[in-house]
Formats: sequence, C-alpha cells, structure tokens
Amino acid sequence: MTNKDIIKKFRLTTSLMELHGANPFKTRAYSSAIQSMENAGTPLIALDQEGLVGVGLSKTMAEKLLTLFETGTFKELEELEEKTPEGVIEMMGLSGVGPKKIATLWKELDIDSLEKLKVACEENKVQALKGFAAKTEAKILQQVLFLQENRKRMHYAKAEVVANDFIDFLQKKELKVATAGALSLYREVVEVFQFTIATDSTDSLLDVLKEYEGISIDPEKCIPLTLRGTIGENESPLEIFVSSSEEFIKLSFQKSATVQHLQLQKEGNMSLAEVLRKEEVASVEEIYEKAGLPFFPTPLREGLFDEDFVKNGIPELVQDSDLKGSLHNHSDYSDGQNTLREMAVYLKEQGYEYLGISDHSKTAFYANGLSVERIEKQHQEIDELNKELAPFKIFKGIESDILSDGSLDYDDDVLATFDFVVSSIHSPLTMTKEKATERLIKAIQHPATTILGHPTGRLLLRREGYPIDHKAVIDACAKHGVIIEINSSPWRLDLDWRWVHYALEKGVKLSLNPDAHAVEGYADMHYGLLVGQKGGLTKEMTFNALSREEIEEYFKSRKK
Repeated sequence: MTNKDIIKKFRLTTSLMELHGANPFKTRAYSSAIQSMENAGTPLIALDQEGLVGVGLSKTMAEKLLTLFETGTFKELEELEEKTPEGVIEMMGLSGVGPKKIATLWKELDIDSLEKLKVACEENKVQALKGFAAKTEAKILQQVLFLQENRKRMHYAKAEVVANDFIDFLQKKELKVATAGALSLYREVVEVFQFTIATDSTDSLLDVLKEYEGISIDPEKCIPLTLRGTIGENESPLEIFVSSSEEFIKLSFQKSATVQHLQLQKEGNMSLAEVLRKEEVASVEEIYEKAGLPFFPTPLREGLFDEDFVKNGIPELVQDSDLKGSLHNHSDYSDGQNTLREMAVYLKEQGYEYLGISDHSKTAFYANGLSVERIEKQHQEIDELNKELAPFKIFKGIESDILSDGSLDYDDDVLATFDFVVSSIHSPLTMTKEKATERLIKAIQHPATTILGHPTGRLLLRREGYPIDHKAVIDACAKHGVIIEINSSPWRLDLDWRWVHYALEKGVKLSLNPDAHAVEGYADMHYGLLVGQKGGLTKEMTFNALSREEIEEYFKSRKK
C-alpha cells in the first residue's frame, strides 16, 4: 500500500463525512492528517505508531492507519461506506462536483447512481436545484457520459498485469497464446481483452479456462472459434480467438494488426491480408517477406503511418535500455513521497546517470509548491548531493505553472537559476481550443521553457484533456527548440502517440518523463516508451536517451 493509496482512502473518508454533514472539526482533523501524510517523505506503511506520530499525525490518526495497514480499511470509513449507496460514491468521482452538491442531488432528487443522474440532467431537473445552473448541468452530463463510456476500460499498465497473469496460467498448461487487439498494440487504454490461443479442441480449452478463477465465459455470446466473456475484478470484456497449432502464426498476426495495416500492399505484390489467405508461412517475418514489405514491429501495426514507414524505412525504435536518466520527477519538497536523496540514490542504483528533479512551482499551493526561499534550500541540497553521488548528477529543474495569460509563475531571475524548466498547465483547465493553444504557445516562446509538460492535461478514463491545435503547438516547439514530454504516467500518456509521428517529422525531440512522485514511479517511463514507439520514436529523438554529459551540455547551451 503506497502513500498515494493511503491518502486516497482518507480523502474518500473526508468526502463522505462532508456528504453526510459530519462535524466540521472532525472533517478538518482528517484533512490535517492528509497534509501530514503528503509531507511525510517516507513510506507510511513502514512506520510504527511512534513513527507515524513523528511525521505529524495525531495518536488517534496513527491508530487508524495501523488498522488500515492490517485490514485494508478502518471503522469510520467502513461505517460511512455502509450507509452510502455505491452509485453515490461513484458520483463523487465527478470533477468539480463537491460532496455538498452530491448530497443535494441524492437527498432532493433521489439520485443514487450515474444512470439516474444522466436521466435527471437530460430532463433538466438538475438545473432547477439551488446552486446548480444550466451550464453546471451540461458539464455534469458530459462527465457522466464520459465515466459511463469508460467504466469497463482499463489503463494499459493495469491491463498488462491482468493479461500477463492469464498468459502465465495458459503457458503452464502448455498452450500457445498471444495477446491481440489493443493489448498487442500497446494502446493506452484497453477496452476488450483479446487473446489468440492454439488448441486441438475448443471443448478442452473451455475445461482449462474453468480452472482460471478470473474468467467467466458467456456461452450465449460465443460463436464458433471465438469465446466471449469477462476477465478480472473489473469484469472487463474478453474475447478469445481459437486457432489450430498450424494456423496460430497467421491468426495471431492477423489479430495483432489493424484492418488498415493488413491492407498494406507494395505495387506488384500481394497485400498482407492476401498473404494470410493464400500462402503458407512459418513466421511473421515471412508474412512481410512474401508481401515484399519490410518487417513492422508490433507497435507500428496501426495502419496510420504505413506509407511513410515503407518509403523512409522502418525506424529502429527506442528501447528501455537506451534511457540514461529520468526528468520531471517530484520529491517531498512538493508533493512527492520520497526525499531528494532517496529519489537520487534509488535512480543511481538502477543504473541511470542522472535525475532531473522538477518539483511544483509556487502557484501549485495544493501540491506544496516551492517558494523562492525553498528553491534556494533545495539547490543547496542538490549541490551537496552532487558532490557525494558523482558522477551521477541531479539537474535542478522546476515544473513551472503556465498561468492563464501564458506566462510562467516565477520571475526571469528565478527561472535562470534552474538547469531546465518543465512548463505545464494545471489550472484552470476549462478553455476553448483557441485559448488553450494560445496559452501553450506563449509559454513555449518563453526563453526559460525547456520542456512542454503534459500538453493536454488529460487524465485517461477520468478527465478529457483541454482541446488544443496539436500542429500549431508542435510547430511552435520546433521553432523555439522546445522538447515535448510524453508524460509516461499511465494516467496521462500525454503527448498522445497519434501526434508523435508529426513531432518527429518536425524535428521535435521527445522526453519520456515519468512524472514520478515516488521512487516506484520511475518505472512508468516504460509506458511512455511504448506509446512513443507507436509513433516511430527512436533513440536519437528521445531526449533522455542522451548521456549525462550530453544533456548537461544541452542545458548549458540552451540557457546561453
């Protein structure tokens, strides 16, 4: 259980307390505990009661945490959840709709599910309530539709865990299996879990599947050679394509590429689809050979940029081993869980050459953003750690908020003290396409901006990003020499992979930034790498594939 998991439980508790009109002094006690947890700078689960009190928690709150560690919940949260309909708790995930408004919807309109809320919005009943307006109702309806649409979908990082567990089970049963569809293409969100499995008998496969606890097959939805049902705790849709051993290579390849890619054809040759229909093949490589085409790695089989790849050659895609350091990371100076030392030492022990620390800036008060005085303190600590950890190096960065007018939230003389600046929008997020694009471009034009952070601000499955003119933003980065991050958090994966190809065409380098708030977060660079590969990202165009010396020289020349 990470600090983030623990804080999430306590935030839910405070929200439910507000929903039920609990004593505000008690609610404030939980809010104060959350603040202490955010500033703890160490894994809370590793602490005993004395240690928890030592990071600022009261004895009472420390006891609740110990109970949470042992049982997964605690008395107050359990009682609140018992008297709150599950649908009301789900409604609390709506952005900008606080517990008091949720309570009004629940008590006055008897709305206790997203389905009922959708109907009430469509019938204009919500805007009739005190404190709600037509504009508010429209925003709520938009969010409800978004959440309903994504209810069964799953971030790739979570889907990968579910898929790998199922694959391990099948392989122990000596069955040939391959991922298909979104899983095989490394898409950022998985809507349907798809697999190709080789078997001599569908009935025998069904008998094997009965042994796997996480799967339910629905006979009414199955058709010959395609089994359907659900998988995992989320009961996500499942499709299994059944193949003979002889046809496994063909079928698994077909199910790992889009229809558009399968139509790819070189003049005078068969298309990939025709090869599958007419030819015998012993490998995937042979499929491409018989079509007279270069071999496409799986991430490139989307069918969007095929002609460019055939014309210009298949790029040598960036690999995890190419990455030399990690940029855009947060320590406990702002809202991270680990100390600066812990963030640096861990990364060094993983074999990387440098850390770019970029805590939140002063406008992000909600994330303990850095005042000028605290910046100076952090820079002193970085200087000391760099002497101790050399040749490993910590680069001094900041995630500077892009303000409403496109300016950054520090004076130029303060910005000049950093080695690099990640410029990001955090609020307000409600903007027209024109406003958002103008705001980003002005920040890109600022001489201090080194990297543009999460360009659309999206949170996958939770919040749509603000609309932007991607071409205009990427063109501005090309003009002003600004790197664009692929924010590699599985919740973001922003820049979207569909725009990676255009950025590369314009000569814009991309940085695979984990936005890590704890040492475990560094591993998220892998997910940014996967979506980068889908657009053809190479080692040469990956900013944090530069060595320590190269990136240091880049920062120095950029500042000049």
